[in-house]
Amino acid sequence: MGIGVSELLIVLAIVALLFGTKKLRNIGTDLGAAIKSFRKATAESEETADAPPSGSDPGTGPAEKRDDRP
Repeated sequence: MGIGVSELLIVLAIVALLFGTKKLRNIGTDLGAAIKSFRKATAESEETADAPPSGSDPGTGPAEKRDDRP
């Protein structure tokens, strides 16, 4: 059994009475801003993970010194 529409409305009415609509609006705004910021940060980290490192090729490293003296 799931929660029906009438039960959901009753729960929302009780929550609104306990916290007040202004506080609920502030909580919703803060939660939305946090989700937006999280999505932006995840998209940026995925972009940097996919991009090759700048300034170097993966196959080249520092040149080895060879000592050919006898």
